[in-house]
Amino acid sequence: MNLQERDKKHLWHPLTQHKTHSDHIAITKAKGAVLYDENGHEYIDGIASWYTCVYGHCNPYIIEKMRSQMETLDHVVFTGFTHRPAIELSEKLISILPENQEKLFFSDNGSTAIDVAIKMALQYHYNNNEKRGKIIALENGFHGDTFGAMSVSGLSVYNGPFEEFFIDVSRIPVPNSTNLTEVKEQFIKLIKEEKVAAFVYEPLVQGAAAMQMHEAKHINEILKIAQENNVVTIADEVMTGFGKTGKNFASDYIETKPNIMCLSKALSAGMVPMAITSCSQKIYNAFYADDIQKGFFHGHTYSGNPIACSAALAGIELLVSDEIQQNLVRIQQSHERFNEEIKHHPKVASTRQQGQIFALDLNIQMERYGNLRDQLFQSFMKKGVCLRPLGNTIYILAPYITTDLQLQKIYQAIRETINEL
Repeated sequence: MNLQERDKKHLWHPLTQHKTHSDHIAITKAKGAVLYDENGHEYIDGIASWYTCVYGHCNPYIIEKMRSQMETLDHVVFTGFTHRPAIELSEKLISILPENQEKLFFSDNGSTAIDVAIKMALQYHYNNNEKRGKIIALENGFHGDTFGAMSVSGLSVYNGPFEEFFIDVSRIPVPNSTNLTEVKEQFIKLIKEEKVAAFVYEPLVQGAAAMQMHEAKHINEILKIAQENNVVTIADEVMTGFGKTGKNFASDYIETKPNIMCLSKALSAGMVPMAITSCSQKIYNAFYADDIQKGFFHGHTYSGNPIACSAALAGIELLVSDEIQQNLVRIQQSHERFNEEIKHHPKVASTRQQGQIFALDLNIQMERYGNLRDQLFQSFMKKGVCLRPLGNTIYILAPYITTDLQLQKIYQAIRETINEL
């Protein structure tokens, strides 16, 4: 019995209706930008395995750093103890984060990073003797699958059965050149009428909302209002962080910096689970007191795991290297050239790009996880390219070491698949 058949006996996969999608491709190894299945087929990983393996799969530099750490210290509880990898990671990460970020709190994944941020924001006001319970978030945002993260997410396709259990959240439209005045007025009205604790947003790109993009100057207007009213701003950079938008972080494009940032995915380079919620000194100071009850009593068993920290350290070293920085420019320019061609295709309704992220919308309506979307996915895989369309949106977010030849293969798979529709 092959791996695909053995998988069916016990495994329950994420975002899957197993009655209609029983087969899962068994990947046996990966290297660079390529995945290999149990039948020897190769697939270019056009989405960096959900935006994690941005420096390539099984990157030898990261592996060596992790191997060395494994031989020294595998794990130690992060309450009452510390260690060199966490300290060095804090120094490296703070040096590339927006300048107002000062403190780092470890957790396990993007969803828990968001939950930590929400709890920080709520307790920030509580510790300052002001009870605020309302959270404001953007329409169609997605922030994760734990209860706090679900509460601030606007994609009900994921959240419908649980909505009656959520924390108190109001949503505003994504600001743009057409609706900016109305959105600002709605935001101000909510702040005046409700006890608003925080505003949660994905800067520049809403990933799960089919890579919808918005401008820095428009979201900056909302952030300025939040700042003026002591509403804690939470930037979800789980998807956008670590070079994907062309800069280290999407918040680097925006004048008003967030009070809190959430990081995961590419943080640990696809090697091991890890997340960080960073915050400004202002947020941290609200918890720094003689009163123990003002402390932040949240913890994860693997917080600050030394091996994960070593992977993250190696990843940051690669991110700021000349080679990767040059690759970011190369891939961005390659996407731009492809865009000039594909945007005129009769079956393409629109295109958009932000740094390494390229997306196109087909002028064909389809369900997010419907049969036609599945046909697109299967077509790409048959052509040796792993792309996961979001409904009628096809997007590319490939590893930063993807070669020009591999990029051309991705583009050709898109051309051929569109032509087959």
